[in-house]
Amino acid sequence: MELRAELLKSIWYAFTALDVEKSGKVSKSQLKVLSHNLCTVLSIPHDPVALEEHFRDDDDGPVSSQGYMPYLNKYILDKVEEGAFVKENFDELCWTLTAKKNYRPEKNGKSVLLMRDAFRLWCLFNFLSEDKYPLVMVPDEVEYLLKKVCMAMSVELNCVELEDYISQEAVQQTGITVWVFLDLVNSGKLMRGMDKDTVSMAIEEVYREIVQDVLKEGYLWKRGQLRRNWTERWFTLRPSTLAYFVSEDRKDRKGSIPLDRNCCVEVLPDKDGKRCMFCVKTPAKTYEMSASDTKQRQEWTTAIQTAIRLQAEGKSSLHKDLKLKRRDQREQRERRRAAKEEELARLRALQEEKEHKLQELELLKEAQRQAEALLREDEQRRREQHEELQRALEVQLREAEEARASMQVEMALKEAEAERQKKRIKELEEMQQRLEEALHLEIKARQDEEAFRYAQARLLAEEEEKLKALMSLKEEQEEYILKTQREKQELKQEMENKSRSLEEATRQLEEVRANRHRVDQDVVAAQRKLRQASTNVKHWNVQMNRLMHPIGPGEKRPTIGSGFSSFRVPTQKDPGLKLRQRSEEKDEESKENVDSSALAKRLSHASDSDMDTLP
Repeated sequence: MELRAELLKSIWYAFTALDVEKSGKVSKSQLKVLSHNLCTVLSIPHDPVALEEHFRDDDDGPVSSQGYMPYLNKYILDKVEEGAFVKENFDELCWTLTAKKNYRPEKNGKSVLLMRDAFRLWCLFNFLSEDKYPLVMVPDEVEYLLKKVCMAMSVELNCVELEDYISQEAVQQTGITVWVFLDLVNSGKLMRGMDKDTVSMAIEEVYREIVQDVLKEGYLWKRGQLRRNWTERWFTLRPSTLAYFVSEDRKDRKGSIPLDRNCCVEVLPDKDGKRCMFCVKTPAKTYEMSASDTKQRQEWTTAIQTAIRLQAEGKSSLHKDLKLKRRDQREQRERRRAAKEEELARLRALQEEKEHKLQELELLKEAQRQAEALLREDEQRRREQHEELQRALEVQLREAEEARASMQVEMALKEAEAERQKKRIKELEEMQQRLEEALHLEIKARQDEEAFRYAQARLLAEEEEKLKALMSLKEEQEEYILKTQREKQELKQEMENKSRSLEEATRQLEEVRANRHRVDQDVVAAQRKLRQASTNVKHWNVQMNRLMHPIGPGEKRPTIGSGFSSFRVPTQKDPGLKLRQRSEEKDEESKENVDSSALAKRLSHASDSDMDTLP
C-alpha cells in the first residue's frame, strides 16, 4: 500500500500535466500513451487489448481521473512488484511530463538548481508531502527538508527569510506546492553565496538518504573471507543490506551483507595493525571492518544498529517512520492547541459566569443593606416602645409604693380599708399577668425575627461559600454563636436562681401570714427587704446595661445612673460582625424583659406580704 501511494503521487502529476485545459479530464489518446509508458518503466507487460476494451466506446471525449483510476488500479498498479523496477526511472518519466508544463526556472532571472537537482527536490517533495490531493507540503516539512540540505552543505539555513515566507496565512492554511517550493529555492534567498555544485552535492546526499533509504555511506577497510587481507571499499548502508563497492561511484559492486533481526554489530579490539575495528555478525558469516577513527566507528555501528532495529520492527524505511512520527507530533500539537483554545473558551465562560455571580452578589448585598436599614428602623421603634413600657412600669412601681405607704399609715384604722387594699393588689397582679403575657408575645416575636435573620445569614453564607473567599469568617461566626448560646445558658441559670429566690420570698410570706402577731416586726423586715430588692433591681439594671452596651475602642463606660443610654455601633464591612452585634442586642433585650418581669413579681409578692400583715 505504501508503494502504491508513492506511485500515485507521481502519476497524479503526470495526469494533471496532460490536463491542458485544467478541466480535470484528459483525452483518451493521451491516456493510452501514458499507460503504455507506465507499463514500460514499471516492467509490466503491456496489454493493448485491455486498454482498448476499457476505452472501447465511440466517445472520443476526455476522461476524468475517477474514470481512469479503475483501469490504472486493475491493469497497472495491481501488477506492480516491489524491486522489479527502478523507481527513479518511473519518477523521471512523470517528472518529464509535468516539468515541461509547470517548471520555469528562468522566471526568477537566475536559477540555483540544475534540472537534475530540481528532479530530486521534486522526488523529495513527493516523499514528504501529505497523503491528500492536490499534493502540498506543510511548512514544518519544508523547514525540515531545507535544514537537511543546508546541513549537508555545512551551512546554516537563512531562517529569517523562511519564517517570513511560511508565516503567511495562505501558506499556513493550505501548505506549499512543489512549484512554489522550487521557485523559493531558485530565488537564492535561502542559500545565498552557495555555488551550484555544492548545492547539487547536498541535494544528492539528502535524496539518497531520504528517497533511496541510504542510512550511511563511506569508505571502510574490510577483511576478506578467504585470503584474510584488508581492502578499502565504499560501503552503502540501507535498512535491509550493507553493500560495498570498489569506489564511491558505485559502478563495480563487490558484494552485500543482508541484515535482519538476527544480525548484530560488535566493537572489536585493535589487532594486526588495524584500529577502530568492529564486526557485523549474521547467521551465516561474520564480517570484520575497520573505520578511519573512533567517531566514524561509532557512527557506523549506530547506523547498522538502526538498520537492524528497523528490520526487527518490520519497517522498510527510516525516514518513512520519521515522517509518520513528525505527522503524529503535528497532530498532537494541533490537538493540544485545539484543547488549549477550548480551555481558554471555557475559562472565558467561567470568568463571565463569575462576573455575573458577582453582580448578583452585589445586588443581594444591596438588598441586604436595605433590609438591615429597615431592621434598624424596626429595632429603634421596638426600643422606644420598650422604653415607654419601662416608664409605665416605673410609674406603676411608684404608685404601688405610695399605696403601700398609705396602707401602712391606715393599717390600724379599719378592716374594711384592708379589704379594699387587697382588691387593689389583686388588680395589680392581673395587670402584671397581662404584662407578662405581652412580654411573652414580644419574646416570641423576637424569636421569629431571630429565625428570619438566621435564614438571611445562612443565605449570605451560601453565597460566600460559592466565592470561596469568606470561609474563615463563617467559622468565626459559628464560634461566636456557640459563645452566645453559652451566655444565654448562663443568663437562664441566673433567671432560675432569681426564681428560687422568689419562691424563698413566697415561703417567708407564708410564715408571716402564720405569725400575724408579729406584724410590726415583719412590716419593718418587709420594708428592709423591699429596699434591698430595689437596690438589687438597680444593680441588675446596671449590669444588664453594661452587657447591652459593650465598650468599643475609644469609648468610655457609661456611669451607673445613666440608665439605658443609647449607643452607636461602629459601621463594619464584615457581615459576620453585624450578625454578632444583632445577636448581642437580642440577648440584651431578653435580659431586660426578664429583669422587668422579675421586678414586677417581687413588687407583687411584697404587696401581698404587706396585706397579710394587716389585722
